[in-house]
Amino acid sequence: MTSSELWGPESAERYDSEETEMTSAAVLGATVDFLAGLAGDGRALEFAIGTGRVGVPLRERGVPVAGIELSEHMAAVLRRKVDEDTLPVALGDMATTVVPGEFSLVYLVYNTISNLLTQDEQVECFRNAARHLRPGQVAVPFDVSERHLGLDTLDTVEQLLVSHHFTRDGEDGRYRRGASRHRYAWPAELDLMARIAGLRLERRVADWDGAPFTQDSPKHISVWRKPG
Repeated sequence: MTSSELWGPESAERYDSEETEMTSAAVLGATVDFLAGLAGDGRALEFAIGTGRVGVPLRERGVPVAGIELSEHMAAVLRRKVDEDTLPVALGDMATTVVPGEFSLVYLVYNTISNLLTQDEQVECFRNAARHLRPGQVAVPFDVSERHLGLDTLDTVEQLLVSHHFTRDGEDGRYRRGASRHRYAWPAELDLMARIAGLRLERRVADWDGAPFTQDSPKHISVWRKPG
């Protein structure tokens, strides 16, 4: 059983009327733009879709959207906006509920993962997202903070990634979107490039403090030396 608290009928009915900065027209428009770009020509699945404040306008943008929602009362409010054929919603826990098909994007917004009150359930939520993603669709968050959301989408065949940035500008609630393309290489491939150039690996550590490099290290500092 999930540890998430269940939204009741009164909370569901007033949910859309409680406007916040994160659901203002400016921020919501940027959010939908961002998600539509990630979904591309595929389907999107929203965890904890609620009343559809994000999912419905994303569907109106032309992205096929499905949702998972724990509260039947929140889902009932969404259903007044759009029918089941247009935007299907499965009632259940976002950490374990499985819906049919594959998706190019699985997302949750506005710190919804914090609704799961244990780390084990939050890990299961990530596993459930991976369960629904079609092969080749990988999104890795590298910064989630009050003023910035950053994630990489990966093309593992071409070894290319796109870094997406969603940055808050000033105090007016507006967000700026940016993206940049990069090619990534595994340490072994870098060692091969160095070897071709006549260099040899001398040292590899996990950070500037010299911590050991392991399979769990998120980065590395590598030193190659030219033989005398």
